[in-house]
Amino acid sequence: MTKAEQAVENHKSFMNCAASVLCAFADEAGMDKQAALEQARPMAGGRMGKCGAVLAAEKVLAAKYGASDARIAELERRFQAQNQSVMCRELKGGLTGEVLRSCRGCVTDAAAMLEQLLQESPADER
Repeated sequence: MTKAEQAVENHKSFMNCAASVLCAFADEAGMDKQAALEQARPMAGGRMGKCGAVLAAEKVLAAKYGASDARIAELERRFQAQNQSVMCRELKGGLTGEVLRSCRGCVTDAAAMLEQLLQESPADER
């Protein structure tokens, strides 16, 4: 099972969006599952409006490569391009009534994009 698939399984097991992603990739961020759960808690349902799954994926990249790494912006760009927004309320249809992407879909996309960005990194950065 890939880490992206594990993130989806985590969500199916009733973890919130951020915890689903962060726990699946905890080793990449240099933390254990318990630390990932604790750090994901304030991201659930979005922070500053941003999707919690995206925030968690960005946290993994920041922990691994640094907070100003270009992969963080690239993840957000890819997610925005695929889903029309990175904002939780917009994704859930809270402004228009039109759901752009389900929570599970956001977990699926953010985790797959994170996994891809990690794989695209040069071997000496992995």
